Amino acid sequence: MQGTVDGFSYGMVTPLAAYVMACLGAALGLRCITRSLRNDQSWKPGWLALGAASIGSGIWTMHFIAMIGFQVEESRIRYDVGLTILSLAVAIVVVGLGVFAVGYRGANTATLLMAGTFTGIGVAAMHYIGMAAIRVNGSLQYDVRTVALSVVIAIVAATAALWAAVAIRGFMTSLGASLVMGVAVSGMHYTGMAAVSVHLHGATGSPGVGGSAYSLLLPMLLGPALFLLLAAVVVMFDPMLVLGDGDWRRPVAGRRVPAPQVSWAEEPGSLFEAPSDASRRAYGQGAPAPRNW
Repeated sequence: MQGTVDGFSYGMVTPLAAYVMACLGAALGLRCITRSLRNDQSWKPGWLALGAASIGSGIWTMHFIAMIGFQVEESRIRYDVGLTILSLAVAIVVVGLGVFAVGYRGANTATLLMAGTFTGIGVAAMHYIGMAAIRVNGSLQYDVRTVALSVVIAIVAATAALWAAVAIRGFMTSLGASLVMGVAVSGMHYTGMAAVSVHLHGATGSPGVGGSAYSLLLPMLLGPALFLLLAAVVVMFDPMLVLGDGDWRRPVAGRRVPAPQVSWAEEPGSLFEAPSDASRRAYGQGAPAPRNW
């Protein structure tokens, strides 16, 4: 017996909220990675780790916010706690490996392809580990071709994200890249969800042990959400992260630039006024010019 699957039980609320979290994680991650690459004085491992954790947390939060809207009409849904936590760890670790590879080896084609492929497969693995955490009165089945398409989308999105982290500098261009990344990550998620069908074991039955979407997912989402909030505070208080490399050093338009300080010995009319270039040429290179007493 096939179950009736609904991935939008709350309408567009969960997809939009999920998209916002994906964009937030991507934006924070890109700015942190840019900070580590554009400033030699910054602590590169710390900024790369913060960027990877931001992107990974954003992807994981997006996934489970979207899963709140996932329902099977004939069965209650519960989630395995261990697999749910494992999916978060996988998201952060695989993104971190790709970020550190690009951060230390550069953005050459070979590194981007290798890191993007590995990270994309890891992001897809996070998605399907999260799906494996679902407990229903039945079994989940997948369309192989649609699953393969979701993995390809994840690889393309991860490669584009790593390239953007290295190639994009300005705040507005980085913001645009994060919006595109949010579309790609959300597209990967809902493509994977389109591959899902549920084969029920019977008309009635228990989905097994685990927490419901409200008792488990909502409390677990607070941790990554708070982390993203703290990362946002770090970005907001670092002008180089907000404005981009070099922009924060430029004077603000309309601000008066103070005049250069002039030494008392070089003031016009001073007894010890420095000789002009014409005087030096008239009396020989480097020779002091006579003064009118």
